[in-house]
Amino acid sequence: MTRPQQPSEHPSPRPGGEGPGHSGDHTHHHGPAAPVSRHLRTVIAAVLIPFAAAVVVGLAVLWPGGAPAHHRSGVGFDQETQQGVVTRVVAMDCADAHAAQLPSSGDGSSAGAGAGSSGSSAPSAPSGQSAAGGCKKATVRVETGKDKGRQFDEVVQPDAPRQFHVKQRVVLAYAPKAPHDLQYSVTDVDRAFPLYLLAGIFAVAVVVVGRMRGVTALVALAVSFGVLTLFILPAVLQGSNPLLVAVIGAGAIMLIALYLCHGLTARTSVAVLGTLVSLLLTGVLGLVFIRWTSLTGNTDESTGLIHGLYPGIDMSGLLLAGVIIGSLGVLDDVTVTQTSAVWELHQADPSMGTRALYRAGIRIGRDHIASVVNTLVLAYAGAALPLLLLFSIADSGVGTVANSELVAEEIVRTLVGSIGLVASVPVTTVLAALVVAADRSGPPQPATGPGGVPRQSGALPAPRRPTGHRRKR
Repeated sequence: MTRPQQPSEHPSPRPGGEGPGHSGDHTHHHGPAAPVSRHLRTVIAAVLIPFAAAVVVGLAVLWPGGAPAHHRSGVGFDQETQQGVVTRVVAMDCADAHAAQLPSSGDGSSAGAGAGSSGSSAPSAPSGQSAAGGCKKATVRVETGKDKGRQFDEVVQPDAPRQFHVKQRVVLAYAPKAPHDLQYSVTDVDRAFPLYLLAGIFAVAVVVVGRMRGVTALVALAVSFGVLTLFILPAVLQGSNPLLVAVIGAGAIMLIALYLCHGLTARTSVAVLGTLVSLLLTGVLGLVFIRWTSLTGNTDESTGLIHGLYPGIDMSGLLLAGVIIGSLGVLDDVTVTQTSAVWELHQADPSMGTRALYRAGIRIGRDHIASVVNTLVLAYAGAALPLLLLFSIADSGVGTVANSELVAEEIVRTLVGSIGLVASVPVTTVLAALVVAADRSGPPQPATGPGGVPRQSGALPAPRRPTGHRRKR
């Protein structure tokens, strides 16, 4: 009887140097990018390290240390606010409210007028409404601040866009210099809980689908938000040049987000280079056309309030900073996709040269351009939809609408961002093709047989001698 042959503890590698369990003809990998040679890593580092150092120095020099203090104007968002809750809502005649001089929220504009202004004049009966009946009186209790527990009444007009209900949480504007009965007014609804819930659903969806990559994406998002709120906005308020602040802030966001999400690899570094070149192009185009079209950046109540509170801020520079930061997110997506496409093409066919890699990669990029540009334009159009609706109501011509500063600002913002986005595809594809095609890492060493003799490609390993021995019956 013969003892069965025992399997070896260390099986021989498969052809091509692969370990056990891997097919010898599988060359397209979906894992991490294959490492490039030390020479190329040195070249990439020579470009990116000075840029990263400049970003760090810029952050250190321009770091604001918080927003500057100022005296509140009590207008719009620049007013003291507290939290409140509606405790009672009863019907009442609008004529009684007019006679009692109660504060009114019927025009829905108290959020921009400040506390006290909504009650500074008696509410008039709305057009088409009888003076008798139709109104409601809401009793609101202050929940935060030194006047916690204090209650006041506010009239809700029948045509008000926002109707209150009991236990509804609201935001209150506080005007300490107003008469006692008019110091508090309802300016908005407290939306904290639904917004936090929506953010939680978003985070869970990202983690469930993206797993660890989703976790790193959320961390990168938090870092980006931190750079925006702790550096960019306070630095602009401190009087620093908005364009310089935006470039440094965008550079920090780009470096942290890309390397955190995609790893410290040559592939990610090429995407960073492509994004950097595209951002520079976007900034130059934005600077030229914002000046050429004489855009001031002061086109609505918010920018007007900022200019009034901080006259030293360059509003046109702030507009350009918004263009750069707004383009960064879409550019990251395009450059990472194009770099990954070229890397995968090279791994699938290492014999492809620079030109062949570029042609194959640009074909993929064209499909990406068509969808992303449309997305960017529709996003800007959706944000400006109420403005476009006003021009439609006024029956203005296309030329008149486009020439107005409100619309011209959105046109310049959209087209400049789109040009930078389109340019990022060939720029990143060329950079990626040059890097992978010029890789100087040597060809893989041939597998060797017993005694160090090179084994022919595809040759199977020598059969092992059976280690057992025959046993007599």
